[in-house]
Amino acid sequence: MITYLNWQLGIAVGGGAAVGLGLFLVVRELVPASPALGPALRRLHQPAGTTPLTAPAGRRLEWLSGFSRWVRPPHRQLALIDQTPEQYALSLLLSALVGLAAPTLLGVACFVLGISLPLAVPVLGSLGLALGAALLAHRSVLARAAKAREEFRQAVCTYLDLVALQLSAAHGPVQSLERAAAVCDGWVFDRIAEALRIAQMQMHSPWDELRDLADRIGIPELGDVGAIMRSSGSEGAQVHETLRSRADSLRDQIRTDNLARAEGVTSRLDIPGALLVFVLLGFVVYPFIARM
Repeated sequence: MITYLNWQLGIAVGGGAAVGLGLFLVVRELVPASPALGPALRRLHQPAGTTPLTAPAGRRLEWLSGFSRWVRPPHRQLALIDQTPEQYALSLLLSALVGLAAPTLLGVACFVLGISLPLAVPVLGSLGLALGAALLAHRSVLARAAKAREEFRQAVCTYLDLVALQLSAAHGPVQSLERAAAVCDGWVFDRIAEALRIAQMQMHSPWDELRDLADRIGIPELGDVGAIMRSSGSEGAQVHETLRSRADSLRDQIRTDNLARAEGVTSRLDIPGALLVFVLLGFVVYPFIARM
């Protein structure tokens, strides 16, 4: 009886500690931190390839750097949804802690109610739910990134047309990129405008900055804008027709991808329909078989 109480007490203490740690991490992230002048000045003069938008949040979570390298985060997907590897690791950790604590709390509740459970039930349940919760958090990040990628590609189509219109209005290549990004609202155009501001502050060419952003977030269509505008800035070529053609071809590609996705969903819907036919056929045939 004493051994039984000991492992139940250990599970209760471990579950309480896990829940307390999770609540502490959540509260720690919700409390606003006072901005520091030094890091803010360093963000204005970052080397190429860094992401200034996510630097403050990543700096607050530096203690998760080792764990984030161990879980191998999807860097392009995280950069696309403006999330650092440390934030990704924190989401996995919190999800795993919730999954780890749920069976423990259930075992404590059963103990209070006088229900005896084998030791393997809460232990294996905690490990299984922790792994499942972490996988769900990972899949959630990938789903958000896929949705953001589709939205970014559609916005790039609009951006191509806007840049072509600015070039047709006799604006320069750099001015056309900046004015086109300032016309529309939304997070996609904010990311593009931020990249152009960084290029202006660091004295880089804007098409190279757009290419770096495209490589970092995995959107090659944005890199095409930079490649086309590079020929306009370096060779003085009239590229507004090329931009419109690229926008039309990108729209056709997006339309083809959407049709293929819709056909895949439709083909999956045929399976429940076929199963329903077999069920109805069973109801029809059963009376004849029962009379035999």
